[in-house]
Amino acid sequence: MKLFGYWRSLAAFRVRIALNLKGQPFEVVSTDLIKGEQFDPEYLKVNPQGVVPALITDSGEALTQSMAILEYLDEAFPAPALLPEDLMARARVRALCMIMVADMHPLVVPRIRKYVTQDWGHSEEELGAWIGNWTKKGLEAVEAHLTDGGHSGKFCEGDQVTMADLCLVPQIGAAMLFKIDITPYPNAKRIFDECMTIPAFFDARPQAQPDFPEDMK
Repeated sequence: MKLFGYWRSLAAFRVRIALNLKGQPFEVVSTDLIKGEQFDPEYLKVNPQGVVPALITDSGEALTQSMAILEYLDEAFPAPALLPEDLMARARVRALCMIMVADMHPLVVPRIRKYVTQDWGHSEEELGAWIGNWTKKGLEAVEAHLTDGGHSGKFCEGDQVTMADLCLVPQIGAAMLFKIDITPYPNAKRIFDECMTIPAFFDARPQAQPDFPEDMK
């Protein structure tokens, strides 16, 4: 399989973890979001939305949107399962995923940051406040879910790695990248640390990607 992504893309990070957990080899095709390579005509043939990730399956079909890709991988390669068997637990996992994937992440992606600064004319300091506000609000909600109800364990849902963990780890990593204090979210940080002891997560981290900038190593 072939994965179009970018080292700092949170959505691509999720998919890399899933591919690693499923033991599926894949080729990384770097698509530099800062340079605008996602708008190249050839890439738009793969993903007309002009975002990453895009996964080219073994059949040659292109899949887009990280959550759809995660669902595909979990159905195509059932072990290890990324969703619990229990119906309510599956719903809780999906709810956590949506907080991070639908409510947090879309507000801080490059195209939104560019719109805030270039189109609206806000300063970098104001952009930082924007990113901090939505990241903190999202993590507050995630932390409340992890704290209440007694459903979390080593991971977001009990002691099984699920899609929620695949979504949480990139968000915590991004918060640290943006220098946001994560001490108010001890359960989220604990799960992040636990996940990063697992090679499938650790090897998917941005710093391990072939397009990670040399001057940041």
